[in-house]
Amino acid sequence: MDDTMVRRRVPAGAKAEQRIRDILRVSREVFAEMGYERTTTTEIAQRLGISEATVFTYFHGKRELCARVIEDWYDEIIGVVEEGLPRDQSTKVQLEFFVRTHLRLFLIQGTGLCALVLSEGRAKGPGLGDVFVPLQRRYTAPLMDLLARARENGEIRTDLPLSLLRSAILGPMEHILWDAIARQRPVDIERTARDMVGLLWPALLPPDLEVVALREFYGEVGAALRRVGG
Repeated sequence: MDDTMVRRRVPAGAKAEQRIRDILRVSREVFAEMGYERTTTTEIAQRLGISEATVFTYFHGKRELCARVIEDWYDEIIGVVEEGLPRDQSTKVQLEFFVRTHLRLFLIQGTGLCALVLSEGRAKGPGLGDVFVPLQRRYTAPLMDLLARARENGEIRTDLPLSLLRSAILGPMEHILWDAIARQRPVDIERTARDMVGLLWPALLPPDLEVVALREFYGEVGAALRRVGG
């Protein structure tokens, strides 16, 4: 069925709401297992024990279903981040929480969906590529808010656009996720988040604070060497 057709009126009521939840739950399972191309609405309907026509009563087709699955998953991640973000602590600690939480939710709770998002987010032509732009903007909003607050407080540099600073954080995360999925090996999430932010943090600091941080680092190294030599 064509995804571009006019949406049918969705039946109202508790039964219809439960049906939608069931379709989305099973759709998430199927998309995570099979990816976008191999998933069919027939498979989703069969797993639910309903007709494919029933699926089309609530959704136009596979494309709309997948977009809704990803949107709901993003909302869950955003909710976890916003609820747990330690706003009373430093920006560096908050960034570590952001990275750690995303790695945990992607790699432990949603590896299949993670692979789907990474692959379809880069896909060209028919698929989900065009619907990812608003979804990604919504997904990265908490990070942009965090960076904006840090800039207002003078904790990070102001000479570069926030979008570039956002990319500097999300880019390494994407590579970590790709590598973990491709190699199918476990990731030490706590250590990875700490090391990644520790590596990026000097580049986020205002130039004057970066110099101070480097001096402190060199001082700590010198002190450590003196202790060893003594």
